[in-house]
Amino acid sequence: MTGKSLSVVWPRLAARTQARVALGRSGAGQPTATALSFALDHARARQAVWSELNTDTLQAALPTPVTLVRSAARDRAEYLQRPDLGRYLSSATQLDPTPGDLLIVIGDGLSAMAVQAHAAAVVSLLLSRICDAGLSLNQVVIATQARVALGDDVARATGARAVVMLVGERPGLSAADSLGAYITWEPDTDTPNARRNCVSN
Repeated sequence: MTGKSLSVVWPRLAARTQARVALGRSGAGQPTATALSFALDHARARQAVWSELNTDTLQAALPTPVTLVRSAARDRAEYLQRPDLGRYLSSATQLDPTPGDLLIVIGDGLSAMAVQAHAAAVVSLLLSRICDAGLSLNQVVIATQARVALGDDVARATGARAVVMLVGERPGLSAADSLGAYITWEPDTDTPNARRNCVSN
């Protein structure tokens, strides 16, 4: 391609993706605007990872009563350093078996910002569709310092046949508030990720 052709193609490509392409250059480095944009997106991603879920606000936005639980990770720092602790309930957590097929767990994950922004609307939609799918609601649980597999522990404790784990996804440099849904049928101890269906972002 000629230089003239590339000058037409690159702006078209850049307009169609959030990836960092066609950034241009200033001497041997990036233009100031693209460097500042990268720094801003990196700061947003860090903020998302360290953000804490406001459970009171989330509960108020949900259309059904919820139970609050937490993982074995004592705080955010331990949660980030010990991913394994985020997969299991705290020993102090009390959950009773509940009638119903489908458990919905809302976990802060790696972006509490995503959960705060989107979880209530997604849960409201799920609740309106559960009966249409021939299922009954077990309960809705909010879990803090939670990894995806924590949903298995909650499901075993409540007797649910299936769990939908709504969780804040690991932020990238194009989205810091991405919510994922991980669906597991008959979760058990050490359920492999291959048995989960994921609707990401």
